[in-house]
Amino acid sequence: MPSSPPDTPRTNAGRVAGSYLQPLLDAAAARGVRAAALEQAAGLQAGTLEPLPDALPADSYVRLLDAGAALCNDAHFGLHVGERVKLGTYSVYGLILLSCRDFGQALEQTMRYEQLAHDLGRSELRVEDGTAAYCWHSHYPVVQRHLVDSVFAGIRVFGNWLAGQQLPTGALALMHDGGDPAGHGEYQRVLGTLPRFGASANIGYFDARMLQWPVPNADVSLYPVLQQHAEHLLRQRAARTEADVVAQVRAAILRGLSQGQGRLAPVAEELKVSPRTLQRKLADAGASFQQVLDQARFALAQDYLRQPGLSLVDIAFLLGFQEQSAFTHAFKEWSGRNPGAWREQTLSA
Repeated sequence: MPSSPPDTPRTNAGRVAGSYLQPLLDAAAARGVRAAALEQAAGLQAGTLEPLPDALPADSYVRLLDAGAALCNDAHFGLHVGERVKLGTYSVYGLILLSCRDFGQALEQTMRYEQLAHDLGRSELRVEDGTAAYCWHSHYPVVQRHLVDSVFAGIRVFGNWLAGQQLPTGALALMHDGGDPAGHGEYQRVLGTLPRFGASANIGYFDARMLQWPVPNADVSLYPVLQQHAEHLLRQRAARTEADVVAQVRAAILRGLSQGQGRLAPVAEELKVSPRTLQRKLADAGASFQQVLDQARFALAQDYLRQPGLSLVDIAFLLGFQEQSAFTHAFKEWSGRNPGAWREQTLSA
C-alpha cells in the first residue's frame, strides 16, 4: 500500500466518466435545475450534458459542482451528489468492488482503478496500530468543498450498500472549513459523523479489522475477468494520455516559436508542470522534448518555405535559431536537403 501522497498538479487535464457525472445531474434535477441551466452557468457548450457524454473534462465537472450549488441554492450540494451514487456510477471499477472478497481488497482496487471513473483525485490507505486511515488527495484546491463532500458522501453511501448494512462511523477530517456551522447537522446525517474541519488532509479513520470484513454476496469468480478488462482499459487510457502529452507539448511549442520561445522551461510552465516532470511524461510516451521540438520546427519550416516573401534568415529567426547556418544544418538533417533546394523544388512543382 502507498505510504506517500501522489503528486498534486496545479491544474487537472484529466477526465470524468459520464457515469460519474450522472449523480450530479440527478441531484440538480431533484431541485428543479435542468442540464441546460448547468451548462450555461458552468460555461459549457449547449448540449454538452444531453445526451450524457462518455466523458467530461475534470475541470468542467468541478465547475458544474459549483454551478449546481449556486443554482440549487444548496449549501450542501456536494453531500447530496454523493448520496446519489449507484453501482454504475463507478463504471467497471464499481463491478470490481462487487467481486472483491473483503473490504481490504476493495480499497486496494479503489487505489488502482478509481482513475477509470475520474481524475479528480487519488486514494491512499495507511494502517498503523490497529487504525486504518483512508486519505483522498484532491487534485484541486481545498476551497473545492463540494468536490470533497461528494467524494466522501459517495464512499459512505456505496460502502453501506457494499456491506449490506450501515458501517460503523469513525473519525473524519476534512480540509475545508465546513461552511456555515448552522448547517453542520447535514454532515452528521449524510456522513454519520461531524468532521473535523480545517484539517491538513482529507482523511477518514476506522478500525483496521474492518478491512477483513467479507463483502456479502460477492461473486469472486468474476474478479479475474473484470480485472483483466479493467487493466485493458488502463492501458488504453495510458496510451491516450501519452498521446495527449505529446500533442500538448507540440501545441505549446508552436505557440512559443511564434513569440521566439521554444525552450523546455517556458513550455513546462505553460503546461503547469516542472521541466523534470514534463521530460518524464514525454519519456513515458516514447518521445523527448528535443524530438517534439524538431518535429514542430520542421513542420513550420515547410510552411514558411512555401512563402516566397520570407528569406531564410527570417525563417531561421521565426523558428528560434540564432543563425541561418544552424537552421540550414537542422533542416538538412530533417529532410535530406538544404532549405533553399527544398523551397526551389517545392515551389516549382
